[in-house]
Amino acid sequence: MCFNVESAAEMERLNGVAGEIGIIAPVSLRVNPDVDAKTHPYISTGLKQSKFGIAYDRALPLYRQAAGMAHLRVTGIDCHIGSQITEVSPFIAAAEKVLALVDQLAAEEIVLDHIDFGGGLGICYDNETPPAITNYAHALLAALRGRSTRLIVEPGRILVGNAGVLLTRVEYLKHGEEKNFAIVDAAMNDLMRPALYDAFHTIRPVQKSAMPTPEYEVVGPVCESGDFLGHARQLGVAAGDVLAVMSAGAYGMSMSSNYNTRPRAVEVMVDGKAVHLIRARETVAQLYADEKIIR
Repeated sequence: MCFNVESAAEMERLNGVAGEIGIIAPVSLRVNPDVDAKTHPYISTGLKQSKFGIAYDRALPLYRQAAGMAHLRVTGIDCHIGSQITEVSPFIAAAEKVLALVDQLAAEEIVLDHIDFGGGLGICYDNETPPAITNYAHALLAALRGRSTRLIVEPGRILVGNAGVLLTRVEYLKHGEEKNFAIVDAAMNDLMRPALYDAFHTIRPVQKSAMPTPEYEVVGPVCESGDFLGHARQLGVAAGDVLAVMSAGAYGMSMSSNYNTRPRAVEVMVDGKAVHLIRARETVAQLYADEKIIR
């Protein structure tokens, strides 16, 4: 559809490559509206200090430059202010700034085909109360009233986040003076969010149990103290039990790795009573397959 350009340097490179192969590249500029998404700093992408996008006060001259380039065709504008946003107001603040810029561009006869407001609407991992999709949609539509430009949104995690779980088996229970540990066979390489963002995921035993529920640190076997899936969880479990780490459908498998020579997990899709293997479990042999020994 188009290239979303993040910087002046990227735009110049794209124009050069398009010229070399004799085409006109459609482009949309990602504008940074400097709006606080009120989310975790690592997933807030719309502030001035962010590496993402083109600064709002530099966007108009850059659009002028793009419109004058021989091998680019300006088609749209986009912004994305962050992820796991639980209020509508940051979206509307960003939309208002973007639409003001769209009007400035139209006044200079740079007419856009589409406006991409990105995504970032949050889900409930613990006790968050993100707005209903209808509230989000109505707020955007109100801001767009009277306009005919095509609207694009990128829903992201709200489509898949709560559709996935990570299943992990308790290997050992380790009781100490200050903390108890439930050591499981999943780790930070399987679900990076807790270690990376200190993100919360509900953890539930798959089996019903009448056992006592002491407080456990749910940790993996990777050689990092930051290798955890949950802190201070009350769980009635024994070695061999299976735990479900909830809300793992977004940024789970896509952020997984082979750290510590750990093959990535199998992925299974459950559709009613039907179960489908959609990604086979990796093997250690596969991890070594592309390595070469030079003698």
